[in-house]
Order: sequence, then C-alpha cells, then structure tokens
Amino acid sequence: MGSRDGRRNDQGRERNRGGAAPRRFSQQAPSERSRTADPARLVAFEVLRAVSRDDAYANLVLPARIRHHRLDRRDAGFATELAYGALRGQGMYDAILARCVDRPLDRLDPAVLDVLRLGAHQLLAMRVPPHAALNQTVALTRAVVGAGPGALVNAVLRRASERSLDEWLDELTATADDTEAAAIRQAHPVWIVRALRQSLVAHGRPVSEIGALLEADNAAPVVNLVALPGIGDLEEALEQGATAGDLVEGSALSAGGDLGRWSSVRSGTIRVQDVGSQLVARAVAAAPVEEGALASGSGERWLDLCAGPGGKAALLGALAAQRGAALLANEPAEHRAELVRQALRPVPAEAWAVRTGDGRTLAPELHGTFTRVIADVPCSGLGALRRRPESRWRRTPGDVAELAPLQRELLDAAIDAAAPGGVVGYVTCSPHPAETIAVVQDALRRRSDVEELDAGEALDAVALRPLGAGHEGTAQLWPHLHGTDAMFLALFRKRRGPARRPTHPARSPE
Repeated sequence: MGSRDGRRNDQGRERNRGGAAPRRFSQQAPSERSRTADPARLVAFEVLRAVSRDDAYANLVLPARIRHHRLDRRDAGFATELAYGALRGQGMYDAILARCVDRPLDRLDPAVLDVLRLGAHQLLAMRVPPHAALNQTVALTRAVVGAGPGALVNAVLRRASERSLDEWLDELTATADDTEAAAIRQAHPVWIVRALRQSLVAHGRPVSEIGALLEADNAAPVVNLVALPGIGDLEEALEQGATAGDLVEGSALSAGGDLGRWSSVRSGTIRVQDVGSQLVARAVAAAPVEEGALASGSGERWLDLCAGPGGKAALLGALAAQRGAALLANEPAEHRAELVRQALRPVPAEAWAVRTGDGRTLAPELHGTFTRVIADVPCSGLGALRRRPESRWRRTPGDVAELAPLQRELLDAAIDAAAPGGVVGYVTCSPHPAETIAVVQDALRRRSDVEELDAGEALDAVALRPLGAGHEGTAQLWPHLHGTDAMFLALFRKRRGPARRPTHPARSPE
C-alpha cells in the first residue's frame, strides 16, 4: 500500500519526509545498512590517519596495515588505490568538500575529514558504484569514529555525488588562471606547479610539458626492482609476473603485491629501488677516473656520503665487491645507519663498512682518499611525488631555501673526500633549480679543484637505451619522459691542487 504522494514503500513506511524536490537514497533501509568497516577501506583509513595525525609516510604504513588485516591481493590492491588516490588528490577533494560542508574544513574532526576524502575519491575517481561508496563510507564512519558523524558524512557525500569530477573541476577553476587551474585539476599545490614549470625550463625542457609531468606525478607508479649485481638474479621476480626493465641492467618492473613473501626480497638480493636511483648510482660507479686516483696499495675506495636508508649503498656495495673496491657508507642517524647495515648484509662483508656521523665531519685523514664519492643529499623530494603521495601537501617553498646551505656543505665535503683524479656525483631527487643547477654552479664558481663531467653521457653509458637526459653538463630524469623519479645528477672530477674556499657562508637562493 502506498501513500497519496507515493512517499511510502511497500511496507507503508514513509521514506522521504518533506520537500518537493526529488531526493536520492541508499537502496537499503537504515536497518539493512552495514555498521562494520570493510577491511580494505579500514586499511586505507588507518593509512590516512597515520599520515595526518602522526606525520607518517604512507609507503611505510600501508604494507604493515595490509599484513595486519590479512588482506588478499584483490583487497590489498583496492586499499592501495584508495589510500594513495585520496592522499594524492587531497587538495582537490578538500576544495570540493568545502563546497559541500556548512563549516570550514579545519573545524571538522580530522578523522571525519579523512573519511570524507576516502568517500570523495571513491565517488568521483574510482569505479565504485555510488550506493556502495556511500553505504561503505558511512559504515566506516560508524565503526571508527562513531554513530553521530555518520549522518554528516552521508549528507556531505551525497552533495559531492550530485556532480561528476569534471563538473566540479569546471566550477572550481572557472575564475582561476592557468597555474591555479592546473594546481586544482592535477591536485598539486600552486607553488609546486610554479616550481615544476621553472624546473622544466631550467633543464632544457619545454614548459608545455607541465601537464604531462603533473599527470605522471598522479599515476600509480610501477614497483621498480633491482637484483644486486653478482649476488641476486631476477628469476623469482619474473616467475611472479614481473617484467625485465628496459632502462638499466638487472632491473625489473612489478605490479606490486606483497613482495615480502618473495625469498629473494626477504634475503635482500632483490630490492625495491626506483630505476632513476639505479641509473645515477651505476653512472657514478662507471665514470672514468684518472690514473693515480686509486688508494695506495689497494683497490678503489668508494664513499656514499648520505647513505640512509641504504638502497643506493646496497647497489654500490655489490658493484664495489665485483670490482675489488671497498665502500664506506655514511649516515648521520643511528636508526637509519642500521637500515643501511641491513641493506648491505647480502654484500660480502669485506666490501663495505658503515660510519654513523655527519658527512660534513669526516676525519681529516679521510680527505682526498676516495676514488668515487656519491652525495645523494637531503632535498625537497619534488621528484618523487608519485611515490610519496602525501609529501606534496607537507612541503613548503621554505623547505627548498632551508636545505640549500646543507646541500652546498655536503657537496663541499664530498669534493674534499675525493682523491685527485677521483669522481664525485651530486644527486637529488628533485628537479628544482635551487637544489640542482644553482648548487652545481656555486661549487664550480667557488672551487678551483674540480671540473664538471658530462652527466648525460655518463647516464647513457650505463642505460640500455639513450635517455636524452643531459643538458649543459648535468642530467635530469623525468617521470613523464623516462618513467623514473625526477633524479638529478651532476658529475665532477677532482683536480690536483688546493681548493678555493668561500670567504663567507654559502647563501641559499632568494
């Protein structure tokens, strides 16, 4: 039996009270709606809470939560897509949600805001039926936050679902300039869009590539693997569905999953490492050194000045062992130094040692003794935004300026440590010119004991195909061109003679 206006269902219950406008509802009655959290969505929520509450890194939290909740491969994939997508798109989704909430977002319970971000991503960017996204997100709210906020989450997400993502973006960018529109549509802070535009030009790329670069930052990255040379092989990886990499020897690409189940990963003979990192490490290891750069009466001595957490150190250590060289891996933080030791354990013990200390305070007796030095310096990480989805919302322009003096000091320390005729590699996971070209030019201007080598040629020499990454002596890899993180490499050769040191502390760029 129905009511006169058709508002009652077959059981005679009134489902739509008041209001003339048609409204949409869940296909389930309140008593039928789930009040337990779907495990995959719960994992994604726990990742977002760890990131926003504890300043954690999603790529470290997610695998542990997947194992804790014992997700199968399908659910793990869903949780990964949901968590990473919500984190990458945070600024974009917050702009949409702000149009759907009757109060400023910073006045919402942070846990509720994280739930709303997850719900918005499902509704607007994933192939999840709207009723399932709404029902499961409200159930998640009830399970992890409480019954009270469930109505708010339901109402806000219903408003968000009234338009497609494209329609929301058209509205949000209606009065924006090109940079602001790109920032909203591609979910990057405005300052990062400007910085990446500047970076493209500084490294010889057309500014028209900015759209492709931002899109590459938002694409789910393929897991890159490396088999430690002379120690590991790719057999298990290929058996598990990985494909051999086409950029560098000993690499493979994997769709992901729980790699911790692989015996080769557990033993450390295969490691997860971006191909860009593999390329710059191999380039430093292969660059020609002058006669006389060898340590007296022994093989080459190599130095990884900023070794934590150990990915490059493990690859360099394996290469060093093959060539009868010895690697010293330096890391200032003890807990990260322990990670370096763990990474190096598969490498023969005689080929490496770990030092815990500031790379700028190497003992004077070590100065001028290393054949090869790599300084992968602390940086803004703007080149790895696709792998660290939360970092774009954490970084500020001030971070770049604050790191500049440290980067210059570490490059100075690396040059001081190199033997005459030896090679120094300066590496950042950022294309920002203040962290790359400016540091290199400053060192060349201040010091007379180094000459610049062609880093683009050095990368091509170790790559399986030409990369075209070189520009005016330095080299810059790009996600949208090479499928790697945006790694920067500059190479120097140490000259004989004293260094010309600055008479005042290095200043960071304005």
